[in-house]
Amino acid sequence: MDISKIKGIIFDADGTLLDSMPAWGNVEAEYLRSLGVEPRPDLREALRSLGGHEVANYFQTEYGVRKSAAEMSAGIYALMGVFYSNDVKLKSGAAPLLDKLRAMGMKMCVATATDRYLIEPALRRCGILEYFEKVFTCGDEQTSKSSPDIFIRAAAFLGTDISETLVVEDAMYAMRSAKGAGFPVAAVYDLSADNQQDAIKALCDYYYETLDGMLEDLGV
Repeated sequence: MDISKIKGIIFDADGTLLDSMPAWGNVEAEYLRSLGVEPRPDLREALRSLGGHEVANYFQTEYGVRKSAAEMSAGIYALMGVFYSNDVKLKSGAAPLLDKLRAMGMKMCVATATDRYLIEPALRRCGILEYFEKVFTCGDEQTSKSSPDIFIRAAAFLGTDISETLVVEDAMYAMRSAKGAGFPVAAVYDLSADNQQDAIKALCDYYYETLDGMLEDLGV
């Protein structure tokens, strides 16, 4: 990577800076256990393609949970709030990479699909919130990463040209959005996207098994 061509960096949070995807993958099972219900081994696969209300309906019909969809959602997010505030850890290489980039004067921000009330305590707890000029969330921006809008707005805030603003992501759909808008993209491996790695490598400009590799590739 020629760092001289990069004027700003937009980092994703979950799966990129934070090792949080396993918790999202297990939170429904933990929620059922919090109700005294032991989930079956096939739970994760059964929920893979379901939306929030569909998950609630599944819990009601398959597990006899006597709560509304809103109550279940609140319970699940309460568990994630505890995780983000107390337990989430950085992915390998995140802290030294951000430290070096800040020392170089790099403009940086976060663009995440996770709500602000969850993500900011996590970044603060892990000691990296201060590295970023702003945290953009899809909720605040009323968009999703299926659209490049959040990346475009983040680059505008940083005051950097899209072609000189690197987007660092672990999710292929978000990489595709950024690439389509003209951003250079660096992919970081996360187990949650293990079955998409060949397609991700073909799509992105740079690929890293860990953020340690990105630090090495910068040559700084």
